[in-house]
Amino acid sequence: MNRRRTSVVALAVAALAAGIGATPAPVQAGGVRAAAPTPNPTPTVSPTPSPTQSDGTLQILTYRGYAEYGGVSSRVNWVGSFEKETGCRIARLETVQTAEEMATRVAQRPYDVISAGPALLGSLVENHQAQPVDPAKIDGWQDIPKRFRDLATVSGKAYGVPYLWGYHEFLYDASRVKGGDVEEAFTSERSALRDSPMTIADAALALGDDEPYELGKDRLGDAVRLLEQVKGRTYWQNPIDLVKGFATGDLDYAQATPYYRMLLRKAGLPVKALDAKRTTGWVDSWVLGANLPDVTCAYRWINWMTQAGTQRDAAAWTGLAPANAKACKGRARSVCEMYGAGPAPTGAQAKEQAKEQDKRLDRVVFAVRPPGGCKGGAAKCVPYTTWTERWGDLVP
Repeated sequence: MNRRRTSVVALAVAALAAGIGATPAPVQAGGVRAAAPTPNPTPTVSPTPSPTQSDGTLQILTYRGYAEYGGVSSRVNWVGSFEKETGCRIARLETVQTAEEMATRVAQRPYDVISAGPALLGSLVENHQAQPVDPAKIDGWQDIPKRFRDLATVSGKAYGVPYLWGYHEFLYDASRVKGGDVEEAFTSERSALRDSPMTIADAALALGDDEPYELGKDRLGDAVRLLEQVKGRTYWQNPIDLVKGFATGDLDYAQATPYYRMLLRKAGLPVKALDAKRTTGWVDSWVLGANLPDVTCAYRWINWMTQAGTQRDAAAWTGLAPANAKACKGRARSVCEMYGAGPAPTGAQAKEQAKEQDKRLDRVVFAVRPPGGCKGGAAKCVPYTTWTERWGDLVP
């Protein structure tokens, strides 16, 4: 590797650690998450719980970077502020990198609150490990767009409160690739896709499926065969590998979020996004565990994480868009602009700006747990367990 490439790698990795936030954003929180190591905090000394609580403690499971307590940077500590302001104490805060790790944890023990992507949320509801959320107890419920609230709704009941969201792009090295399209990105040996069963939906979308999370056996097979065409493709989990791939010239294409495009460009790399008519996205939501003896502190936590100030900090730290549109100010403004997020525009050009926001979001097919709504009936669509089995055969 020449000296310039070596310096670019170092700069890119440094930017990854201290760009938008020291903890990189997830690529897809229903599938892969990648972040710098964050130690689990030890229980902290908190104010005496109020009489309305049982013991005033919470057991929380989330992705790294979603609930910061100052362990990585003293600038981000909304967990400590929550304890100080509410009198509730975080007895256990466990963080994971991937959805697979999270699924393993929830199978081992119960938690009071979990931040779940679409696949896990569906599993929690199906396995009776979650309870419905009462929207009347969520102060910022109406500040969250209905399209996001509906994604955490099962059989007419809200089972989650949307927190952070994002969508995918196909990035390419403009010094090596002159344009291109998504299908070419899927068939290139110099491409990197996220290591998640949900990537099957991206392949289905590339083949023209309107409902990529509602696939019958044949269409699922077509999507997997598209992925199987390239034997030497990279399936990535660690964002440093993605950054190094572009910095060293080993990658022409990669699937990532707008966060990484901005990060790589900050490092001086000629990375652009392919112009795709449609793409996939996801929303992560806070979910209440089932059979809690007292939900007082759990609701206080969810309310704390739903308010604009907390979501503004979380968006700036993770590089994901906040579900609460009122959070798109200050340090989170640039992140919101990347995703086309924000409060309803006002002023003379409000109507045109609102149309542009809707247009950007309408191209995103937000993930649901397969088989999703399956208009042909659930029996005609393949369940998520089959997706994971096929993925295991593809990426051992």
